Amino acid sequence: MNIQTSHRVAQVKPSATLAVAAKATELKALGKNIISLGTGEPDFDTPEHIKQAAYAAIARGDTKYTAVGGTVELRQAVVNKFKSENRLEFNINEILISAGAKQCLYNLMQAIINIGDEVIVPAPYWVSYPDMVKLADGFPVIINTTLEQSFKINARQLEGAITDKTRLLIINSPSNPTGKVYSREELLALGEVIRQHPRIAVVSDDIYEHIYWGEHQYLTLLNVCPDLRDQVITLNGVSKAYSMTGWRIGYAAGPEHIIKEMRKVQGQSTSNPCSISQAAAVAALNGPQDYIQMMREAFKNRHDRVIPALNKLPGVSCEPADGAFYALPCFSQAIENLPGISDDVELAGWLLENADVAMVPGSAFGAPGFLRLSYATSMEDLETAIARIDSALKNAL
Repeated sequence: MNIQTSHRVAQVKPSATLAVAAKATELKALGKNIISLGTGEPDFDTPEHIKQAAYAAIARGDTKYTAVGGTVELRQAVVNKFKSENRLEFNINEILISAGAKQCLYNLMQAIINIGDEVIVPAPYWVSYPDMVKLADGFPVIINTTLEQSFKINARQLEGAITDKTRLLIINSPSNPTGKVYSREELLALGEVIRQHPRIAVVSDDIYEHIYWGEHQYLTLLNVCPDLRDQVITLNGVSKAYSMTGWRIGYAAGPEHIIKEMRKVQGQSTSNPCSISQAAAVAALNGPQDYIQMMREAFKNRHDRVIPALNKLPGVSCEPADGAFYALPCFSQAIENLPGISDDVELAGWLLENADVAMVPGSAFGAPGFLRLSYATSMEDLETAIARIDSALKNAL
């Protein structure tokens, strides 16, 4: 084969979560009763009124191209959402609709990152952040956090990571994979550093906003630092809040000139997101919101039962979360004691083979020694999975 691939794609790793899902599917096809805790999507169905809006859109012929950056109706619905839920004011020219928040972020990277630019990525991080930076010919600067600081960066760490090449900072709250949420005080402290560097843009990835059960009101960065409006791009979407992962609708809100450049990237790659999905997203944002409360309560209930159960496993410890639907238990002691197992990647494979449970290695999230599990599945499956892990560990230790 004489055709060479690009240096950009050579730096990128396949998605660890999708790899785990694929392996679990393969084993299931061979007849194994695998419980997969790897994929990050709600296990609830999309609400009926949202599906009906999609049917209606098809029936009236809304099956053509839309504006590249999304329909006026959906962008206005997003504007209204920010105003009513977050007390943030945007106009529709400051909104971009994409095929998922993931594409919004990719568009942003392509729009503002030049060769050698640095992007600060706190770890643990969502697996795609560093690779998106590399695909934009940038350099991910990883800030490692610890259990003691609840897996959240502080102002001192941020200031120490900034260089003349820093172009972007990513903040994800609630976090995938930790479920941790930044408090008002923590955001204010980060904001003090950010405003000293007006050339640096900030991504506030709020995709898990509605799956938050902390004691205090949910706050995004612009709520506590409104003067940073010209630097912040806020990402969100309907995937997690309305169990619409397959519909692929995300949105970005930010300075108009940046949104314009992101729209330009999208126009030369995918063009507009699905017209039917956009109609459904309008119904999601404008319609009844009681579904969100039901789903949030279900995830909180699972969280409250899963975390104590994980802490009872031999050689395992797990911090509680503030939101999302992930647990990130530390298996370092178990790894140290298990014969033939040297890291979390090997442990994930061992548990898949010996416990019939699929989880994602923490190394994929910048958290070696940990495993990420999603509790977006039935409590019965969660209890069975943890019992299997317990039995496998006790038999081997």
